[in-house]
Amino acid sequence: MNASSGNLIYPFTADKVLKLRAGDVVRISGIVFTGRDRLHKHLAETHASPVDLHDGALFHCGPVVRRGADGSWRIVAAGPTTSIREEPYMAEVIAEQGVRVIIGKGGMGAKTLDACREHGCVYLQAVGGAAAVIAKSVRKVLDVHFMDEFGATEAMWSLQVDGLETVVGMDAHGRSLYDEVARSSAIKLKTIFDPSGIYV
Repeated sequence: MNASSGNLIYPFTADKVLKLRAGDVVRISGIVFTGRDRLHKHLAETHASPVDLHDGALFHCGPVVRRGADGSWRIVAAGPTTSIREEPYMAEVIAEQGVRVIIGKGGMGAKTLDACREHGCVYLQAVGGAAAVIAKSVRKVLDVHFMDEFGATEAMWSLQVDGLETVVGMDAHGRSLYDEVARSSAIKLKTIFDPSGIYV
C-alpha cells in the first residue's frame, strides 16, 4: 500500500474527496460537526438538520467540554466514537444530507461503504485513545445544537479544526481497509493452522 499525505480543507467538495484513496494520511481543517447515536437517529427519522451538512463532515465523537467564565466553550477531549453503532443510519444520512466526510474509529459496514461509493463520501479513521491530543486540533467551538434535548455528549457541536490527522479507511471508490485486513488475516490464519485447527 503506497499511502500519500495531504490536507483536506472545508468545504469538502466531491472533487477533493474523489482524489482520496484508502490508506492516505489526511489532515482535516475547517468546520466539522460532531454526532453520535441520538443525532444520527434524529437525522434519519426527521430528515432535518439544524446546519447545512452538504459538503460537510460528521465526526463520530462525544467531546468533553468545559465552559469558561466568559461563557465560551472549550474542548477538553475529543476522542472518536466506535462508528459501527451508526451503521443503521449512516447511508441514509449521507444520501439525504450530502455528507462528504465521516470521521470515527473502527470502520463501518457494507451499507455505508456502498453509500460512500454512490454519493462520493469517505470514512476517515481518527486515532482512538488520543482524545486529549485530538482536542488540541480544535481551534474554536463555533456553535452547539440539541444541548437541551440530547445533553452535552450527544449534542451536535460545530468545531473549527486545524490539522486533525486521520487515515482514509474507506474511500469513495469502494475500497475498505477494514475489509482488506479481515481478508488478509483469514489467509494468514490458514497458513498457521492446519484443517483440524492444530497449530503447525
